[in-house]
Amino acid sequence: MVNYEHPGLDQAFLALSDPTRRAIVARLARGECTVGELSTPFPISAPAISKHLRLLERAGLIERRRVGRTLRCRLNPTTLDTALDWITTQRRFWNDSFDRLADLLAEAKKSENP
Repeated sequence: MVNYEHPGLDQAFLALSDPTRRAIVARLARGECTVGELSTPFPISAPAISKHLRLLERAGLIERRRVGRTLRCRLNPTTLDTALDWITTQRRFWNDSFDRLADLLAEAKKSENP
């Protein structure tokens, strides 16, 4: 039986379902930065940014660390790799399935028009 449960993957997709969190991840893909630097482009409050960061951290997508009085964030690519592996597997499955269907339809068409 196939196991469809993957809590880490579920958390990653939940975290990435929000455009603000995706923008944060995209920014961190360019390199580590402070929470203040992350919050600058968003017209939302500091507590709202903190909630987004907590969710991303719980999902394992980012890591936060304190350097003096500054909170720095960086991307954790391992969780993104897990999501990418799942997506790649799904893409391969569906591409193969559609290729087989196209072959069957082509074969059926040949049978109808000899």
